[in-house]
Amino acid sequence: MSKKGILIVISGFSGSGKGTIVREMMEKYDNYALSISMTTRVPRQGERDGVEYFFVTKETFERTIREDGLIEYADYCGNYYGTPRAYVEEQLNAGKDVILEIEIQGALKVKKRFPECLLLFVTPPSAAELKRRLTGRGTESPEVIEQRLSRAYEESEGVEAYDYIVINDVLESSVEEVHSLVEAARRAPVRREAFIQQIRKELKEFAKGAE
Repeated sequence: MSKKGILIVISGFSGSGKGTIVREMMEKYDNYALSISMTTRVPRQGERDGVEYFFVTKETFERTIREDGLIEYADYCGNYYGTPRAYVEEQLNAGKDVILEIEIQGALKVKKRFPECLLLFVTPPSAAELKRRLTGRGTESPEVIEQRLSRAYEESEGVEAYDYIVINDVLESSVEEVHSLVEAARRAPVRREAFIQQIRKELKEFAKGAE
């Protein structure tokens, strides 16, 4: 039977580059599976349904909530975002490390439901760099950019809840850092419970023999 995978939650300010890090990890390593989120927002140019997101209506999203088909969901800047349950559980049981690229509200809900999950928060090296990246991608109006910066300030209040912060300055280094953190997390006692129980059982037998 294969070992269960790690549930990895990657969050970050809009414009931090978290999506780029995730794409690079998926291309470079074969042990990751990416959970595709469901959202009610309008697709950006080049985005495809079922690839970047499952784009659905508000009615469909709310029906999925009622059917308990989501691990978590949240409202972000007027749109719903959520994580479909079935795919995540299937991949974890197959031994894959599943990445959820979700915002902070959803991340904290996942942590409550799956205390053993790994929470990583991606940020640029400065607020000025964040604004430059948001402006440079050219996909939102100045009003939306200001809204996202305001939201980033609110999100900064919850960063302490994460296990690690990744400062995304040089992309290649950030990808390596995230992968290293996942590998280290694999060795944490909370994720090696079966091994701990086995060696404890063996040691107990030795202890009995020494009595």
